[in-house]
Amino acid sequence: MQQINASKFKEQCLSLLDDLSAEGIVITKRGKPVAKVIPIASGCAALIGSMKGKLTINGDLLSTGIRWNAEGSRPNAKS
Repeated sequence: MQQINASKFKEQCLSLLDDLSAEGIVITKRGKPVAKVIPIASGCAALIGSMKGKLTINGDLLSTGIRWNAEGSRPNAKS
């Protein structure tokens, strides 16, 4: 991740924003991080649908793999 001093960021702000990567820029003051600038479009919304057609589902997606009888007797039931 790119780091830049606050005074240098102030000088080059517009050009840095034009070339902003998805991971963003950390702005430092006296060598300590004080802010992080990230693009708005780098949120989770871009992930929705991005894997369509790239994955396959094997088996029943909603199954736990355990078979049980909901109407049968309980295993530890006392008579």
